[in-house]
Amino acid sequence: MHLSNLPRPDIKPRKRWLPSLIWLVPLLSALIGVALVVKSVTDKGPVVTVTFNNAEGIEAGKTKVKYKDVEIGVVQAVALSADLRHVIASIQLSKDAGKFATQGTRFWVVRPRVGANGISGLSTLLSGAYIGVDIGRSTERQTAFPGLESPPIVTTGQPGHQYTLRGDSLGSIDIGAPIFYHRIQAGQVIGYSLDPHGAGVIVNVFVNAPYDQYVGTNTRWWHASGVDLRLDSSGLKLNTQSLATVVVGGLAFQSPAGQDAGRPAADKAQFRLAADESDAMREPDGQPLNVVMRFNQSLRGLSVGAPVDLRGIALGQVTEIGIEYDEKQKSFSMKVSMALYPDRLSRRSSEALPAPDTPGGHDMLQHLVTEGLRGQLRTGNLLTGQLYVALDMFPKAPRATVDVNRNPLELPTVPNTLDELQVQIADIARKLNQVPFDRIGANLDGALGNASKLFAHMDTEVVPQARDTLVAAQKTFATAESTLRQTAPMQSDVQDAMQQLTRTLQSLNALSEYLERHPQALLFGKKGDQP
Repeated sequence: MHLSNLPRPDIKPRKRWLPSLIWLVPLLSALIGVALVVKSVTDKGPVVTVTFNNAEGIEAGKTKVKYKDVEIGVVQAVALSADLRHVIASIQLSKDAGKFATQGTRFWVVRPRVGANGISGLSTLLSGAYIGVDIGRSTERQTAFPGLESPPIVTTGQPGHQYTLRGDSLGSIDIGAPIFYHRIQAGQVIGYSLDPHGAGVIVNVFVNAPYDQYVGTNTRWWHASGVDLRLDSSGLKLNTQSLATVVVGGLAFQSPAGQDAGRPAADKAQFRLAADESDAMREPDGQPLNVVMRFNQSLRGLSVGAPVDLRGIALGQVTEIGIEYDEKQKSFSMKVSMALYPDRLSRRSSEALPAPDTPGGHDMLQHLVTEGLRGQLRTGNLLTGQLYVALDMFPKAPRATVDVNRNPLELPTVPNTLDELQVQIADIARKLNQVPFDRIGANLDGALGNASKLFAHMDTEVVPQARDTLVAAQKTFATAESTLRQTAPMQSDVQDAMQQLTRTLQSLNALSEYLERHPQALLFGKKGDQP
């Protein structure tokens, strides 16, 4: 049967009361997407921008932002600034990190670093660099921040106090350099800058708790960098805080021996930064007295900062060295300016000394100068040839006076012993130059020639005659010897004569004794001989 002959079915559409379930799938997807968007928007915090010098280690969508190792955001984009000098990183903070978008918050890139505090950021070698955050204390909102090139030394909330030190030089210290108290590390340097007037440096330091309680109004600060090597009467002394100070430098603080620290110092209090411990522990000097001395000798070896002392007591230091031309004398004089601190002398005196700017001080100075107070250059180090200025009494010095009303005060000077010796040697050399050595040499040469002729004459004439004379003398001595020999006839005659002479003397001795007893015998003769 052919299919075309079959009857067609009567198809009636089914009545639908509900929509198809397939449309529920996109609807649910849309609802889920809207929910995710809403959740994403509600979970996100503010967007902040941080400016860095370069984008080293920063990648959009990968670099995390962490606070105390807790993730609080992510870098969304990195772009160049309009002037092409910096990079700007856009950071999406989490909802809970909204309080970080306030003034005082600091951002920096955490990467491996080697500094005064040691090695840091080693964990980023595996995980990659991230951006560290330190929250600010302000409540004012801020969304644009300058990034730090290195991690901050002190973070917000760290217990301790900040202080400001003012010194002449930064020395070898750097940010992060250690601070010691009795050789215990108590803090670190957090920053430094040049003094507004350019006359020194300002160093900002932070002392950790509980060591900040030892910082008082009487605390002294000094450079503890490097090695302090001293040679004194006690021997050779080597002083250093730690090996770290030798390499990267450091500071130290302490109160003077036998004194307390005083009232606790306020936060950001200012202190003087001394060059070394001895300078820091020195008592306050008061107002300096400007003094000038003029020397008629070389100043080689004398430098600015050289000490000025009075018999071993340091009274000040040299502040300037110059030269002046005297039109009247037609000569140069070496001018040395110095700052003296009379209070140093007063502290060591058992009695109070009058102030220099008082009539009593003027009278005392005039009296000392009259009695021989003079300035003199002396050698302080034989190895280096360094000089210093010594004040001492020279009673035999030429008489001098001082103008006490002059500013700066000018004190008389005397040459040092070495210079005097050089002058004496020069005088001796000048006198030696006046000796006619040439004429003396010529006369000596002539005298030596005459002596040579004399010796030749003696050898040819005098010596033979002397030889003949000696032969004759030997003959004479031989004759005398034969004459005086005991067996010689002359010797026998002499002996007989001596014996007869002895007997005669004995007879005369007996006669003299008899006459002494019988002097009348001279008139009447010897008894028995009378008729």
